[in-house]
Amino acid sequence: MSELKRSPHSAAASTVSLTPKFMTAVITAVVVAGIYFGRPVLMPLALAVLMAFALAPLVSLLRRWHLGHVAPVLISVLLAVVVLTSVGGFMGSQLARLASELPRYQTNLAHKIQSVVGGAVNNGTIMRLNRTVETLAEQITGGNKAEEATGATATDTVKPIPVIIRRTSVAPWSMAQTVLGPLLEPLGLIVLVLVFVGFILLQKDDLRDRIVRLAGSRDMQRTTIALDEAASRLSRYLFLQTGVNICFGLIVGVGLWLIGIPNAGLWGMMTGLMRFVPYVGVPLASLFPLALALAVDPGWSMLVQAMLLYFVIDAVTGQAIEPFLYGRSMGLSAVAVVVAAVFWTWQWGPMGLLLSTPLTMCFVVFSRHVESLKFLDVMLGDRPALRFEESLYLRMLANDPDEAADEAEAFLKKNSLTAYYDEVAARALMLAQIDVDRGALDSMRQERIRDAIKGLIVNLSDRKDEDAVTEPAHHWHGAPVEPVLCVAGRGPLDEAAALLLVDMLGKYGVGARVVSSDETSATNIRELSGAGVRLTCVSYLEPGTFKNARYQVRRLRKHMPGVPAIAIFWGLAGDNARYLDAIEATESDIVTTGLKETVRHILAFARRTSTPLPALTAAK
Repeated sequence: MSELKRSPHSAAASTVSLTPKFMTAVITAVVVAGIYFGRPVLMPLALAVLMAFALAPLVSLLRRWHLGHVAPVLISVLLAVVVLTSVGGFMGSQLARLASELPRYQTNLAHKIQSVVGGAVNNGTIMRLNRTVETLAEQITGGNKAEEATGATATDTVKPIPVIIRRTSVAPWSMAQTVLGPLLEPLGLIVLVLVFVGFILLQKDDLRDRIVRLAGSRDMQRTTIALDEAASRLSRYLFLQTGVNICFGLIVGVGLWLIGIPNAGLWGMMTGLMRFVPYVGVPLASLFPLALALAVDPGWSMLVQAMLLYFVIDAVTGQAIEPFLYGRSMGLSAVAVVVAAVFWTWQWGPMGLLLSTPLTMCFVVFSRHVESLKFLDVMLGDRPALRFEESLYLRMLANDPDEAADEAEAFLKKNSLTAYYDEVAARALMLAQIDVDRGALDSMRQERIRDAIKGLIVNLSDRKDEDAVTEPAHHWHGAPVEPVLCVAGRGPLDEAAALLLVDMLGKYGVGARVVSSDETSATNIRELSGAGVRLTCVSYLEPGTFKNARYQVRRLRKHMPGVPAIAIFWGLAGDNARYLDAIEATESDIVTTGLKETVRHILAFARRTSTPLPALTAAK
């Protein structure tokens, strides 16, 4: 009966949990279907937006010359039409010239085909393979020989059907429609794109205001930042991509001309244009000059040289020049570029492949500023999937200090060791403490994390801190080797955090050691040696352990009279209210919330060891 009573509640709970997922799936399906079926309008609009971003700098420049609002747009669009028409006319004339010269290369091409076929026929391995295939074919089709013979005799008795040829008249309109029909669709697309471009450039400010009103009226600042970032990234990408492709086409054209391939300018221009299409653009553009090299040259050297030219230039440009120029302007990962190319090609065909990278870039930029679209930034963006502290936490769970040290080296290329301990290692321990608080991390894995921190410290032992003083710990004259005593909290994670502090003090020439909370308990503190200790420091990751810290400080003061005490709470940064409560609760001389502040106060105390520390002062 109890199960029957619980079943309606469980069913309701499952329905509530499935509803958001179902709605998300429905919305995604509707969006994808809308993109597919709306391509007659959306595709020209996307192409127009892309072209508008490319012409926007020119329009802004012309407006600075006080040419008004409409004239710069008309001049920019007219200039784009002239450039595109000139490129099309040049390519058309070169193709016509090539078509007239192709019959001259027919002999070389025929000789090459005969040499390849003759070599294949005279090859013993290929001949044996052909015999095997023919034998298998005869065995498979052998049962139909009788049927074929019967069918042959039957067809002989069929009378031939007379064929009458009649002359039909074709109307001029039908002939014009047949000839001009295939040209009307791309011409209409071009006209529609130009109309969209002019409208977008003329109404740019108004469209921007409307997008902000629709997409982010509640947070206009974030929406404006997203639009500005998308515009700047897209404009910079188009500018750099155009410049790189023009240089790429010029180098290819000059290289083909030096090799001796006819119409080298045509192939260089075609290569530069096709390179806007990711992945397949350059291979497709190389097919034409490679085929021409095969037909022109009686030998094979021209073909090999052309293949090396394309391979070397494409490899150098794609692997060295573009990453240096683009940097993080694209904001897309390598996987995102591939996925975007497949998705948009599936939606819009070849034009989608051309627009895939700019469109996906805009989506990723917007997703960084919209909470509901954050998953797109994680999946497609070039930012690391995990933050440094999250990645370190995973390495500590796996007890892999070597991999953690390797990632630390990457962080330390631009940051100091103090910053790594404070912003990465300590925060990773805080993430672990959160799992401890919710019961998701047992004691065995806590000890594993502590051991991983020890291994990480050993691996980074040769690293020097940029801010470390060159003078050793002679601030304490006559002091022992370890004048600072660090008391860890009640768990292995607190001990790991204290180890970070001890190691950093060692970088500054200050000796320190770590003792566990058990060694400073009420029953064991009498056995703790306090000889030569000039300063004590209690370290806690959990902000809610103020009571334990207060009694720790009291026991330390009673056991080592006159020795100042510092309390460090790693998880209190930015929480002023609880920070002040911690000062009063611990009864310590100084309370800090990070490694850097703690080291600074310890060094200051070492320099003025004769002056007592002021009571209840907070680290700023």
